[in-house]
Amino acid sequence: MEHLFELYRRLWNRTSLDFQRSLISEIKWENRLIGITGARGVGKTTMILQYLKSQFAVSDNAALYASLDHIWFSSHTLLELADQFSKSGGKVLVLDEVHKYAGWSRELKNIYDFYPELQVIFTGSSLLEILNSGADLSRRALMYSLKGMSFREYVNFETGNTLPAFSLNEVLNQHEEIAIELVNKFRPYQFFGNYLKHGYYPFSGEFGDLYDQQLRAIVNLILEVELPQLRKFDIGYVPKIKQLLSIIADSVPFIPNVTKISQKIGINRTTLLTYFHYLDESKLTANLYQSNEGISLLQKPEKLYLENTNLAFALGRNVDIGNLRETFFLNQVSSKHSVTLPEKGDFLIDRKSNIEVGGIGKDLPKKEQAFHFVAADGIETGLGSKIPLWLFGFLY
Repeated sequence: MEHLFELYRRLWNRTSLDFQRSLISEIKWENRLIGITGARGVGKTTMILQYLKSQFAVSDNAALYASLDHIWFSSHTLLELADQFSKSGGKVLVLDEVHKYAGWSRELKNIYDFYPELQVIFTGSSLLEILNSGADLSRRALMYSLKGMSFREYVNFETGNTLPAFSLNEVLNQHEEIAIELVNKFRPYQFFGNYLKHGYYPFSGEFGDLYDQQLRAIVNLILEVELPQLRKFDIGYVPKIKQLLSIIADSVPFIPNVTKISQKIGINRTTLLTYFHYLDESKLTANLYQSNEGISLLQKPEKLYLENTNLAFALGRNVDIGNLRETFFLNQVSSKHSVTLPEKGDFLIDRKSNIEVGGIGKDLPKKEQAFHFVAADGIETGLGSKIPLWLFGFLY
């Protein structure tokens, strides 16, 4: 176990507190069992290390971080670690990448039940159905989901500002004064284009020009390793699925014709619909339905988007601007709200607000009813029901 402490201290020393994700202030860190999910690369590990660094000295053995893909766990169990850590006076045990450890949910339940003096914080890929795992953690764990950086977080990261987030109600009803206040502090389009290309994942600064290559490596890892292992995804279809992702990036918002796609890929309809679900689950795509209630594994999405705009630039060749705008909107708003496909318009938020997304010349028909809005790209400030698209990036 001392080797794990040594590795944790190295990570502690390398962790910067200069920029922190907004979720870190929303988590109720005092809870005995906390789970944090999120797609690969969104910053789960950095966030929990920042929490540990802000609360414990590097020499304090009351806290320990361990990644469960470490070789130490090839000859030791989670229960062994918890037992040794508790006996040495440990209080906070952080377990990263729990899905890399077979039987993690059962042992986590046992730790919770048998070591009440320990607080456990664990992270896992959003691919995993954490609360539907083999052991019943739903009554025990307080769960949080970490997305990639919002446009607001990216601007704060780039400028050192502490620009606040706003509620959806504030954006819809007070956008004129909010936008004027924000534009006095920064120019949105100085950053918006860069954000769409490489601002969603916090590691963008680390990889520079190799950022797109790193994103493709993450996609390959999900398609070639994680999905085959965790969802019995047929690796033989991976090249065709990659082609499909590229088509989604380059298309006007993609409406899937399941029959044609299944014929082109050479895969039956049932399997293809299942794979659509897995792509959404792994945060490679965002699938839009007319209702988010009772979605079955074999339900066809009405529209398919990539999960975020950075993936579009990494996987596409000629990214469609309309697709890009809608992908940004869906990604930012769905972080805290239900988004479905309305009978008329592009998006319906929380079954109430109907939003059309477009460019600078986009306007609503004069006879349009209340709760209809336009999210327009290319404008710094809006008027009436016409809201700047970038402002929807300030919801978290």
